[in-house]
Amino acid sequence: MSELRNLIGGTWQVGEAEALTSTSPANGETVAEGKAASEAQAVAAVAAAHEAFASWKRKSFEERREVIERFAGIAKDRRDEMARLIARETGKALWDATTEAGAIGGKAALALQSYEERTPTKEKDQGALTLRITHKPHGVMVVIGPFNFPGHLPNGQIIPSLLAGNTVVFKPSEQTPAVGQLMAEWWQEAGLPEGCLNLVHGGREPAEALIADERIAGVLFTGGVEAGRAIHKQLAGRPDVMLALELGGNNPLIVWDVKDAEDAAQIIVRSAYITSGQRCTCARRLIVQEGEGGDRIVAAVAALIGRLTVGDPLAEDQPFMGPLINEGAVQKALAAQDQLMADGAEPLVLMTDDGPGPAYVRPGLLDVTKMKSDPDEEVFAPLLKVIRVASFDEAIERANDTKFGLAAALLSDDASLWQRFAVEIEAGIVNWNRQTTGASGAMPFGGPGLSGNHRPAGAYAADFVAWPMASMIAEGPLKDDQAVPGVKK
Repeated sequence: MSELRNLIGGTWQVGEAEALTSTSPANGETVAEGKAASEAQAVAAVAAAHEAFASWKRKSFEERREVIERFAGIAKDRRDEMARLIARETGKALWDATTEAGAIGGKAALALQSYEERTPTKEKDQGALTLRITHKPHGVMVVIGPFNFPGHLPNGQIIPSLLAGNTVVFKPSEQTPAVGQLMAEWWQEAGLPEGCLNLVHGGREPAEALIADERIAGVLFTGGVEAGRAIHKQLAGRPDVMLALELGGNNPLIVWDVKDAEDAAQIIVRSAYITSGQRCTCARRLIVQEGEGGDRIVAAVAALIGRLTVGDPLAEDQPFMGPLINEGAVQKALAAQDQLMADGAEPLVLMTDDGPGPAYVRPGLLDVTKMKSDPDEEVFAPLLKVIRVASFDEAIERANDTKFGLAAALLSDDASLWQRFAVEIEAGIVNWNRQTTGASGAMPFGGPGLSGNHRPAGAYAADFVAWPMASMIAEGPLKDDQAVPGVKK
């Protein structure tokens, strides 16, 4: 068990607010404990970041890159340590956690490539003038991380922010504070100057204090819609603050004209149930053809669900998935399933909580075709809804019938259907014959609607961590050679 502390201006401090305990959802053991940051400590963290910004932004790009590459080297060398901590703190199966831990170290190279591609210095001659575009950092960026990818997702905002010359105050999820603290320790070890990265533990109270501070220049948030709306509301009247939101989705997966039902089922299951259904890109709606074609797909998925193992994330014989983040998440998911069935959904495979502990559930599959109204909401759990339709046109219509727009996928042997799907689907991450959860750090990550506020992360994070400066440059001795009307000699 480790002690939770806050990093403010290069100094580790015990929190001054309420007790904070990180508990493993797999077995209830305490992973870390301490105290959350007080409002005063949150304000002090912003002050430290604000003071450090003046010198950090003046560092050369090469100097900043060297620090980031040292961090990446540490992350690669200590990948297995991070993976085990992620598995313990989130309940994510170790094989899944190892993938996330590996992405932390790999992010630096991707961020460097993206920054150079999207924010290069550009020059163009126009007569006697040189037109130049350069980019500058915003200032203090507040990064608020999620529990489901407690290392990879905030890291994907911290590295671009620091690379551009910003400083950071990082508040990890109160569900997974130990992962965030380990990353902060690595930044210190990498030689990041004091105050450039500050760590504040806690829940809503320190987050609100950070956002309320007039010295911040940006808020980068990954999480649920309601929390995103609350942040958006708190920043009302402050257009000077850069706000980037990644808020999840009600993602559709269409399966149409597929010969191999078994291969399709494998992709569907990875789309819907990987990480216990706790990915924002997980498929929530499976749209299939009416009749024999759809029946084959649904039967194959139901059969495969029965072969999935749910268990201890650190077991030598690795399970497909571990528990949900906590028992409360289980109760919320089961309540959502009960409501769907009360409204007419047919259980094909019931999601149950008969796993090895109170935070475990087994994947569920519901047919909601006959429901009069299917609620457009994200159930953050391994629950997939089946919708049967008569035509591909109707399939696309149903897929787009959502206020979200994060991810969508088509499984089909017919390339012409993909061409239609790619044009007509309204989502930011759109895949063909790959799971909805398939995404690359070399591409943007985000989508329209309630899935965010048009600030995609991934390769496009460079866009919201720096602002463009346009310059018209006339070199040489000053000479005004522009005559204008109305000026007497």
